[in-house]
Amino acid sequence: MNDIIITNARQNNLKNISAKIPKNQITVFTGVSGSGKSSLVFETVGAEAQRQFNETQGSFIRNRLQHIGVPEVDKIENLNVPIIINQRRLGGNARSTVGTATDVYSSLRLLYSRMGKPFVGYSNVFSFNNPLGMCRECEGLGFVQTVNVDALIDKRKSLNEGAIAFPTFQPGGWRLMRYTQSGYFENDKKLEDYSSKEWELLLYAPEHKPENPNRSWWKTAKYEGVIPRIEKAFLKKQSKENITRKEALKTIIITKPCPVCDGKRLNDNILSCKINGKSIADCTALSIDELFEFVSSLQSKTYEIILIELKRKLENIISIGLQYLTLDRKTDTLSGGESQRIKMVRNLGNSLTDLLYIFDEPSIGLHPKDLQNITSIIKQIRDKGNTVLIVEHDPDLIKIADWIIDMGPKAGEHGGEIIYEGKFEGLKKSKGKTGSYFTKKIEIKDRPRTANEYLEIENGNLYNLKNINLKIPQKVMTVVTGVAGSGKSTLINKVLPQFHPEIKIIDQSLFATNIRSNLLTYLNLSDDIRKRFSKANHVSDKLFSRNSEGACKNCKGIGVEKIDLAFMDDIEQPCEVCGGSGFKPQVLKYRYNNKNIVEIMDMTVEEAIGFFPDELYYTSFDTLFKLGLDYLTLGQRLDSFSGGERQRLKLTKELKHSHKTIVLDEPSTGLHPSDTQKLLDFMDSLVDNDNTIIVIEHNLDVIAQADWVIDVGLGAGKYGGNILFTGTVSDLLKDNISITAKYLRQHL
Repeated sequence: MNDIIITNARQNNLKNISAKIPKNQITVFTGVSGSGKSSLVFETVGAEAQRQFNETQGSFIRNRLQHIGVPEVDKIENLNVPIIINQRRLGGNARSTVGTATDVYSSLRLLYSRMGKPFVGYSNVFSFNNPLGMCRECEGLGFVQTVNVDALIDKRKSLNEGAIAFPTFQPGGWRLMRYTQSGYFENDKKLEDYSSKEWELLLYAPEHKPENPNRSWWKTAKYEGVIPRIEKAFLKKQSKENITRKEALKTIIITKPCPVCDGKRLNDNILSCKINGKSIADCTALSIDELFEFVSSLQSKTYEIILIELKRKLENIISIGLQYLTLDRKTDTLSGGESQRIKMVRNLGNSLTDLLYIFDEPSIGLHPKDLQNITSIIKQIRDKGNTVLIVEHDPDLIKIADWIIDMGPKAGEHGGEIIYEGKFEGLKKSKGKTGSYFTKKIEIKDRPRTANEYLEIENGNLYNLKNINLKIPQKVMTVVTGVAGSGKSTLINKVLPQFHPEIKIIDQSLFATNIRSNLLTYLNLSDDIRKRFSKANHVSDKLFSRNSEGACKNCKGIGVEKIDLAFMDDIEQPCEVCGGSGFKPQVLKYRYNNKNIVEIMDMTVEEAIGFFPDELYYTSFDTLFKLGLDYLTLGQRLDSFSGGERQRLKLTKELKHSHKTIVLDEPSTGLHPSDTQKLLDFMDSLVDNDNTIIVIEHNLDVIAQADWVIDVGLGAGKYGGNILFTGTVSDLLKDNISITAKYLRQHL
């Protein structure tokens, strides 16, 4: 039983492949994006291990677990219980913090209930989710929401003209009738002409029976001002209506720190309990490394075991490169890479063995220095007697593998095969793109461009930046580097725009789209495709839209059915009527050039280049090809794209422009090393078109090709925030202070 044995896997683009994965070893799966790595690791091995484990649970739990479905594979033997640690951001509600997610807060609460003076209660009262501990004003959230009167009320209008800009308060809306029928107002009078008494009555009056209401007033109804009414209906309770009014609420709500607890979430009684002058909220506001220093300074024979446990948990977070975070940071503000490392921390503490750990590109967002910490943690997990599978592009992580499975040779239908399996030494001799990357000599830019003009920053001092003065050259490619948390993103994404608001930041954030948006809608090509189908089949073009007549009746054209699990994440399953396509089954009989609409939606960009030879399509598809996105399918939902894919897709819209300053935040995320060259060529073409490109990046291949490098450091958090180096790559290689220089020398 030394291997996991896969027989005939056919999931997605896998070509009936069989493989053996050694147990108690680190196996890294490599290959270009779309080659089938995730299909094999997550959707076949991970899904089957999860499915079999779920089957062992009782029906109550089983119904609440994610239904992954049965992967297309003949059989997989010798599976272990899986722990899948993916890039999905740690969502969580407003009560989920780094402290609660890593379980450090529970140890801290225990410490305060024992060592804190004066004694205020046992550990549970230090929870901001406990009525005895929470601040009464904000109910433990740390913030309050209030209505922005200026956004809600248009004083130039009367009630009858729609002065209250919120659904159900507008003319014809049922909530407005409480005001127009109350007998208090002249309904055609402009609000700017109201007396102070009328204004107070309209906005703030507490609940009461009106004195002289109109005849149509309901006998039992009470009157209440607009602000308390909106607060009660929408801010104080979670209702179905809140969800439907989400967009409208965004425009009229201001969120600000709670005025009573000042954002600390706890009441005065709990905050009065201190250890060495610090309350528990003071501790959660410290960065993890500062908190570690504070806890290490405490001495207690009685509570030594609590202190040791707390220090161990904090050390794990520091070792994973997240020492710059604070425990009070909300989890929904963490990046995908940070979320994945937090999930890793949770598993470091357990003593379970013989598990199957599956990681999804754990290198994302990490400087080569931080990567060393991750590799040592992954080795620790293996050495405890676990099997580790990693999907990864980073050369340094590939090198630590005990076994490598390289997928390819290309993406989509040209992928799905195993190109190489074996030790790292043999990978260099293999015929795939990964092997050829490791035989190539890395070059630095020998003739960097020079600049005549500069973008200047004076006294930049946001967060951990220490009064930065900096000149960034224009019309060249500048790469900004430094360890995670050093202040790179603050400097470029937050401070630079204060001095130069005209710059264009292209980040990895989600598109402002809905669940129905896909690659074709983003490229503005879907109308044209519908017209082609309509013309070829002499039917309405609406039949070929998932938002119109062509939509599957069961899932309303979305392709998935959502199952709401209330207290857990919703789960999605492909619609059983349309098989996930979103189209009515009868639409599939219509064809264009021998393919139906679903077959076209399932085409990769590379396949589509040959299928649509016209200029209209060629321009868009060729750009995607140049950015290494040729493996994406035309109908792929935009909300399923990774951060790196989203960013590179946004870049396609910048090609037409010149004389712009474009900031890119880690654009190489998720790219196979062989595709990094395509990205570099693309960025070069933007600079040649008279644009200024500023790239925040850890990728050593990208740094080596910069015209100019800015290195921020030395460490993270309070140890960062300084400019360590500015200059060309060849000067950087001679630098003895910069950590980036050290790793770049090793890489070359």
